Amino acid sequence: MKFKNKVAIITGSSRGIWKATALELAKNWANVVVSSSKLESCQKVVKEIESFWWIALAIQCDVSKSSDVQNLINETISKFWKIDILVNNAWVGNTKAFAEMTEEDRDFIMNINLKWVFLCTNQAVKHMLKQKSWKIISIASILWKTGFMQASAYCASKAAVVNMTKALAIELAPHNINVNAIAPWFIKTDMTKESLENNEVSKMLLNHTPAWRFGEAEEIAKAIAFLASDDANYIHWETLAVDGWRLTN
Repeated sequence: MKFKNKVAIITGSSRGIWKATALELAKNWANVVVSSSKLESCQKVVKEIESFWWIALAIQCDVSKSSDVQNLINETISKFWKIDILVNNAWVGNTKAFAEMTEEDRDFIMNINLKWVFLCTNQAVKHMLKQKSWKIISIASILWKTGFMQASAYCASKAAVVNMTKALAIELAPHNINVNAIAPWFIKTDMTKESLENNEVSKMLLNHTPAWRFGEAEEIAKAIAFLASDDANYIHWETLAVDGWRLTN
């Protein structure tokens, strides 16, 4: 009952880590808004949540579009009257040599990976400021700090998310709004399956992971749930690495 009477929006939550996050919060009694660009996939997650007798709402939302984000916030307020938790997630990335990158490549990655954090947070905060306590968790990556070859735009976008988190944490802490970030390493999901099934790639990644295994989606979900809970009320501007100790190697 950790999140009883709390309302949580989780963007991009129709699959992978973010679906696991939606399920984790719902199992702890949060009213969850499941959103992504694919409504049918969101509805499947809602049915899964409803199977253990809890409340969820599916909303189609392309977080790169301000009109979609505004609709996401409006429908949430219309249904639940408030927003207690916002988990910002939507990402794209590619592996391309810097010299081969085009302006379109760069803009696509920056627009999705950074613009969505700004749009969702900007709209949600307007309602959060009217309430008593709230949590904002954005998804970064340990690559904001370590870097990675042929991923310059992705690394830059995640560094921007971390620094936006810091600025917002300073600005919003006096209003009792906690702003933090999660920085994962490679996690086993359907989105990373192809890479992790490549023995050469998998071995290379594990060689940089002291825990010598890849994380599970549920492990990231539990870290997000901690930062979203009252147990983290005195934590502001933390970028929590959930990475099998990757940052040390």
